[in-house]
Amino acid sequence: MWVPLPWERLLWSGRSRWFRASYALTDLRLVKTTGSRSDELVLHDIAEVHRIESILDRCFGTSTLVVDARNPRVPSMVLGGVARGAQLAALIELLAGDPHAAADVDAIRAAFAWEPRTPAAASTRVREAIVAIAAVVVSLFAIVIGLQGRARPIAFSPADPIAPNGEKRSDADIARFMEAEVMPWARSALAPIVGGADKVGCATCHGRDARSRGWQMPAVAALPAPDLRDFGWERYNSAMDAQMRNAIYGYLAESDKQAKATYMREVVMPGMARLLHRPAYDFTRPYAENRARNAIGCYHCHRVK
Repeated sequence: MWVPLPWERLLWSGRSRWFRASYALTDLRLVKTTGSRSDELVLHDIAEVHRIESILDRCFGTSTLVVDARNPRVPSMVLGGVARGAQLAALIELLAGDPHAAADVDAIRAAFAWEPRTPAAASTRVREAIVAIAAVVVSLFAIVIGLQGRARPIAFSPADPIAPNGEKRSDADIARFMEAEVMPWARSALAPIVGGADKVGCATCHGRDARSRGWQMPAVAALPAPDLRDFGWERYNSAMDAQMRNAIYGYLAESDKQAKATYMREVVMPGMARLLHRPAYDFTRPYAENRARNAIGCYHCHRVK
């Protein structure tokens, strides 16, 4: 099976790290080739994408993607040994849910491939693994000695480009960082969401009235969580921490927005976290722990009205 065909555009291709299989994603279909056999799923026929990680996957940075078709009689497509599986799963769901998202092919490729790492990428990955293991050990130790019930101070990184060690930099320094580092990334990462890199600007994240508010975050439009609002959540949560409230809103999305929400969680949020030298929100950990780690979550950009 030829990929791409003359009337389609190739968005991504790769090989399994564990099996003799190759994969390709175009603006029309997902293709898996094993030996002389090829299977395909048209994007608008894809229902869901599930990502599975074994212990071996976590060690080598791979995933297994199970792509379900809308027609239950069509077998699921299994992509094993996929590098950058979270990003690929998010991109497939985004394209399957919104066919117009593939309008800017170059932006999609850049968003998928972009990685804000230093030239010493290998050593950086090793350090990140060591830090992750240390974080687990510290978390377990905290539980054992009974600290989980106490409010923990927020840990500010000295490498944070906005507020190193919790001390906010000057407006001029922050503006230079945003122009030199954040905007090039944002034009690629947010292009599939807003319909093209040329539509991404300061107002995309900071809102139209950003200057009058001193560029404060969160600033983006209200998050979709109608159930909580309709059941009177806002009347009874006045004592709740604002970030926790926004987090609850942010991690729920209406069914027709799930594809974009997945893309934001798997591509945009981790990318912004890496730019700011902060961890991305870990959905497997308690909210209090994420806040203590100063993790980047949905609530940092989105507000609840």
